[in-house]
Amino acid sequence: MVVSGIGKSGHIARKIAATLASTGTPAFFVHPAEASHGDLGMITVKDVVLALSNSGETDELLTILPVVKRKGVPLIAMTGNERSSLSRLADVHLDVSVAEEACPLGLAPTSSTTAALVMGDALAIALLEARGFTSDDFAASHPAGQLGRRLLVHISDVMHTGKDIPRVEPSASVTQALMEMSRKNLGMTAIAGADDRLHGVFTDGDLRRTLDDASVDLRSTPVSALMTANPRTIGADKLAIEAAQMMEAHKINGLLVVDGEGLLVGALNFHDLLRARVI
Repeated sequence: MVVSGIGKSGHIARKIAATLASTGTPAFFVHPAEASHGDLGMITVKDVVLALSNSGETDELLTILPVVKRKGVPLIAMTGNERSSLSRLADVHLDVSVAEEACPLGLAPTSSTTAALVMGDALAIALLEARGFTSDDFAASHPAGQLGRRLLVHISDVMHTGKDIPRVEPSASVTQALMEMSRKNLGMTAIAGADDRLHGVFTDGDLRRTLDDASVDLRSTPVSALMTANPRTIGADKLAIEAAQMMEAHKINGLLVVDGEGLLVGALNFHDLLRARVI
């Protein structure tokens, strides 16, 4: 789609073109004055032209319309005057008229530009739904922004794997678990058997509670006696933002990652999500 307008309508047209492009409808802005000096070549018979003018009598737009019509390009007009030249020449007219401008002088385009902007957004959303545009499609066109990262980054992209996973056997002592937590620096350690079956988790919080209990011998007490059994876990195929939401909801700082059979495959904490700029 080619979007065009001049003055304040031109600014709104640029925004509409940008919104269309980011929601799955290829679109770009063409300045109507520049179009008369060669940029009309940017418009092809496969395009649709959306022309914005509150009065519907903008000379620069009316000058290029005969060429647009000769090419057989469908023309959608967005104006505040349904009896204007532009609205009569259009194949489709979108009425964005307002009773008055917000400007106390009734001169500066204010209410009229807001109405055009809202109509443009509505048009973009209608096309988004018609095209079946998904959140994955949105992420693909926004890879550098935070929205894109939230939709593109998966647990598998940020989790610690292999030897970087903090883990001890169920028979390990609390002291051994503490040493493993210190080495891996994730604020927790998984308790897992040689078959990778997850038994539980021992966290900084568990350690603080253990230290408060003078009857616990850190060297002889097995960590399995003090661990949190059936800990909250997440799958490697989930989005990283889901891990952030889970941590926030349950007020925890880390998660263990398991596969479909419940076997330990990774670990991550809040800082991993921060480094990935997911949150």
